[in-house]
Amino acid sequence: MLKIEHLSVNYGGIEAVRDISFEVEDGAIVTLIGANGAGKSTTLRTIAGLLKPKQGSITYNGEELVGKSTNEIVSRGITLVPEGRRVFPDMTVLENLKIGAYLRKDNLDADIRWVYDLFPRLEERSWQAAGTLSGGEQQMLAVGRALMSKPKVIMMDEPSLGLAPIIVQGIFEIIKEINRQGVTVLLIEQNANMALHTADFAYVLETGRITMSGPGNDLLKDERIKKAYLGK
Repeated sequence: MLKIEHLSVNYGGIEAVRDISFEVEDGAIVTLIGANGAGKSTTLRTIAGLLKPKQGSITYNGEELVGKSTNEIVSRGITLVPEGRRVFPDMTVLENLKIGAYLRKDNLDADIRWVYDLFPRLEERSWQAAGTLSGGEQQMLAVGRALMSKPKVIMMDEPSLGLAPIIVQGIFEIIKEINRQGVTVLLIEQNANMALHTADFAYVLETGRITMSGPGNDLLKDERIKKAYLGK
């Protein structure tokens, strides 16, 4: 479905991503794990069209995405939940959700209902300013806003960052539910334990290169992963 080949990206004068290749299969949950500065966010931002690669190819169902605008990429069914949530604080929950559908011309009611069914807390706070929500609620809103574009692939950048463990568990349950409802997920996470338990397949990024890959459950058992990322 989504294929990255020989991708290299410079960011701030540094080669942040170095000749990486990986695939995201239709219907899968795929995770990229690695330390801060490994190139994970740069990879997602490049797929989303926010950064231009130095070299390489990004194809989606056989169509080249490099050179296309962010709007064009969203219209093809790929959307990004950014790190840090980035909700519009002075706008209501409902207004934030509608902004996620800015490219759509059809009726939004069914998809607003879908988001509220996934996140009942958002329905309770639909007329509340997004900036007054808790961190966990803002993360729910960021995911819900991305879903309003009706994506086939949703990319999530550190969805558990700064959240309490009980909230993190809930966010990952929602990720699995979104996937069960037919949305492919590409996830980057510093919480390697949760990410590997959730993902069908995983890639390890270290200083801009993919150094390991395999099914999430297999990497959980790998001694190198345990030592480097799981604190064991």
